[in-house]
Amino acid sequence: MNKIQMTQLTRQVRLALVAGTAAMLAHGTLLAAAADDAQTQTPAAQQGAGQATTDNAAMQLGNVTVTAQSRTQQVQEVPIAMQVISSTQIDTLAATDLSKMDKYVPGLSVSGDQPTQPNFSLRGIGTGDFGIGTDAPVGVYANGVYQGKTGGALLMFNDIDHVEVLKGPQGTLFGRNSAAGAISVTTMAPSDQFEANARLRLGNYGLRYGDGVLNTPLGENLAFRLSFVDNQSDGWLRDSATGRHFYKDDDWGTRMQLHWNAPGDTAVNLAWEHERLKQPPRATIGVSPVPAYPELPSTTPDYSTFLDPRNAPLYNEAIGARESRTYDSFVLRAEHALPFGDFTSLTSFQRYHTYNREAQEGTDRIDLYFDDVNIERHKTWSQEFKLAGKTDRADWIAGASWYRDDGRQTSQINFFTNSIDTLLNNLGIAPGGLYGPLTQGLQAAGFQYSLLGDPWQENMNNRNIARASAVYGDVIWHLNDRLNLTTGVRFTRDQRDFSWYTPPRVADELDRTLAGLQSLGLLDALGVPIQTFQQNIYFTTPQTLGQPAGLKRSWNDTSPRVVLDYKLTPDVMLYASAAKGYQAGGFNALEVGTVYKPQTVRSYEAGVKSWFADYKLLFNASVYYYKYSNLPNLTLVSNGGGNGDLPQYQILPSDQEAKGLEFEARWQATDSLRLNAAAAYIDQTYSNYKTAEGVDLSGQPTGLPQWSATLGAAYVMHNIAGGSLDFTLQGAYTGKTRCNSGSALQGSCISTLPFRLGGSHTRADFHVGWSSPNVPWSVGLFVNNLFDTQYVTGLNNIVTNVLGVTSAGITAPRMWGVEANYRF
Repeated sequence: MNKIQMTQLTRQVRLALVAGTAAMLAHGTLLAAAADDAQTQTPAAQQGAGQATTDNAAMQLGNVTVTAQSRTQQVQEVPIAMQVISSTQIDTLAATDLSKMDKYVPGLSVSGDQPTQPNFSLRGIGTGDFGIGTDAPVGVYANGVYQGKTGGALLMFNDIDHVEVLKGPQGTLFGRNSAAGAISVTTMAPSDQFEANARLRLGNYGLRYGDGVLNTPLGENLAFRLSFVDNQSDGWLRDSATGRHFYKDDDWGTRMQLHWNAPGDTAVNLAWEHERLKQPPRATIGVSPVPAYPELPSTTPDYSTFLDPRNAPLYNEAIGARESRTYDSFVLRAEHALPFGDFTSLTSFQRYHTYNREAQEGTDRIDLYFDDVNIERHKTWSQEFKLAGKTDRADWIAGASWYRDDGRQTSQINFFTNSIDTLLNNLGIAPGGLYGPLTQGLQAAGFQYSLLGDPWQENMNNRNIARASAVYGDVIWHLNDRLNLTTGVRFTRDQRDFSWYTPPRVADELDRTLAGLQSLGLLDALGVPIQTFQQNIYFTTPQTLGQPAGLKRSWNDTSPRVVLDYKLTPDVMLYASAAKGYQAGGFNALEVGTVYKPQTVRSYEAGVKSWFADYKLLFNASVYYYKYSNLPNLTLVSNGGGNGDLPQYQILPSDQEAKGLEFEARWQATDSLRLNAAAAYIDQTYSNYKTAEGVDLSGQPTGLPQWSATLGAAYVMHNIAGGSLDFTLQGAYTGKTRCNSGSALQGSCISTLPFRLGGSHTRADFHVGWSSPNVPWSVGLFVNNLFDTQYVTGLNNIVTNVLGVTSAGITAPRMWGVEANYRF
């Protein structure tokens, strides 16, 4: 009943938002008609719009305004290797979040098959850790607010202006946990001009997508902006036993903003954002052959007999399996002009709740059943104050920030007593199992009791209270008309209060049966104490069983940066930089008492940014080298101490180094044809790393492909039915995984499989759209994964040596759809 009510409530909220948006659109249209004078351009603006300057041409090719250095600058003037994703690119690729287009930013990887637990990697640096005791080295920021590594890091695109991907350490200006780089998402802000549009997409696999925007002035000094997005689909993979659809989309969100131009050169912007996701978890496709029941699969698999997951049947029997998220964000931004500069205050509060329960074995057999659950609740507060100014000699910024996150996480595993029997048998603890033989013995003696088919649950509960404070400064010294020297530094203090708690295992049905056996004296007669059946089998650390254990740690850091840039010509800039990045220390959420040292990276980079007006060519390139210390690696350990012989994921630190080069080019070949290309090369190796099994990987590659690249073209045909046809084709390439001595256990490199694992990947997306300035509507057709290429993303070996089953994941098939957009 509650589920039905919640479903109805969710639909009512969506309908109310859509209806409210429609009503306000109609009202806003009347306001716009009554305020034509406010929409008329000034003569100076008309003159500027009519000039075909080289600056405009450069802007069309990507020289857009960014805030990468906490200053408003053209991207070609910023001495940082970065790539900007525009709203136009997002629309033409029909991308709903950053994971749908990361391949078009060489060097960036965003794993989005679990949107509540995404993994970001930049220039090969990323951890994949799912515990709240550590942070990610790639910082994700929305309108200047740090989003953490889980709940708010991978939200849907909703009224986006642009996304800046900054490569290399960005700690001086962005702060902690941007040691590998930063992703800065900027949404559209309210304006004093009326604006309204609505878009609808329909496509294969039941795609139903809609978004809308309303921006309207509310008097002379107030403006309101509302955006809404709803993404639904039926999924592209079906469970062979239940018929349930996987890889469905069910996500919607809204953002409301109120902007006030207050007296005294003050501007205030208040924003509330809400998003709700509820969909099936990622699919776990079993690839190891499973014999007929009751025979058990081998725990030493023959990889040559594995099934190709692209053709194998899907069995996901996890009870209550789903992935969900409720996210709310409140941001207050105030800006005030002072005689010597500008003051900015940024205040934010976020709260989110995520739930992700998924199968881990990919079968439909109860004696092989195993699923896990990640549950998180976070409340985050942050405050930043910033002063910025400029003189003829220098542009300067100084600021202070404060951050607090109160996070709670439950890591849960679920078995049935049948699968516990399999586990005990395979580990040699109880050959033949425990609950099955006992059930057979009882029933043979005339006692109609069964200890099979009962669920078994264990939990590890963590709480993490993280606090951070920092002061920073950054100055661009104008040494002469061509030469600038940038110096910056940030002082940071981090504190963490972390706890572990393991409650007794939960097995209510089993306990009722055991109580009945105990009351009859049968357990005593068998000489088996009831405690034998009540012990945890996975979370078994004694100091946290039934009582919490906690640790507190604090760390201090000083992160400087120095940049020298020189203008060879007004349109060609050379730069060189040295920077230190920092990531706070932390704790292993599943391994009690494990403390990680802070991570540091020292990066050196040189590059060029250039614009050749005569050729309408924009070209940027950079080379870099970095050394990273204490980078945590999420590693599958085949025999994890502290929990018997069950495998587990551990976080092991490593030192890594890399050298690489990157380039980006955009060329307006003709008035109708625009070409773009970008590529990244990286040679990343372990400088010091030994696996839990004792394998020394020092000097070996980390697994990161050496090459990634993208190539695209956009062509415009004019005077087509009174409008223009815009064609866009974009392709991407990712090289093969570089294997090392530990790759097989991690499921990334196995040569004896009947399908390819770790090979190179290609992808192509296509879009064609028609629009006209004479009508308020436009239409389009998009195709993602044009050539319908699917790849195996990796093997999941977490239960291979205890249950004898291995699973895998695959990438999405071809997606296509049509869209219509209407401007009010």
